[in-house]
Amino acid sequence: MTDGRIVRGQVVAGRGEAGQVVAGRVVAGRVGGFSPWEDEFGYSRAVAAGDHVHVAGSTAWVDGRIEHEGDPYRQTLAAFGVGLTALAAYGLTTDDVVRTRMYITHVRDAEEVGRAHRELFDAARPVATMVVVDGLIDSRMLVEVELDAYRSGLAKTLEAPETPDTPEVSDVPEASEALEVVEGEQP
Repeated sequence: MTDGRIVRGQVVAGRGEAGQVVAGRVVAGRVGGFSPWEDEFGYSRAVAAGDHVHVAGSTAWVDGRIEHEGDPYRQTLAAFGVGLTALAAYGLTTDDVVRTRMYITHVRDAEEVGRAHRELFDAARPVATMVVVDGLIDSRMLVEVELDAYRSGLAKTLEAPETPDTPEVSDVPEASEALEVVEGEQP
């Protein structure tokens, strides 16, 4: 199970080699440590800006490999699982998501990608965009997703100093459920 915690400026979020939880970093409201491209290309997985959190494009890159090759539904669940895990570092859930963007490489995958989105966000109903693109960074990737979240007062909670004896721990079941679904059989 993935976990999202902020403890003294460090984020434990995302999955590393062999499914181990890996430590990312929080620097001025930024979360990283989810993929090799973050350091290579110089970006963060998520950035807090006031009461908003913006999550960079996330794919089915899990445990150092692309999951569910050829399966747009399960790749979508895995990609949103990565994004929701980043939001968990801020204590946010699907209920806080206000916008999603889905970039797909084939129009034929729209139904399956949409089905996965509905399963995760039906109750929250964020605004959403789905765009067909020529390709992604790896040809085995069928979908990339972005998330934007908002929670009134979030900025004030991020400014509060962390103390070693009272770490903030966020449990976001949607993120772990999405990753568990893609690890099991497709419904």
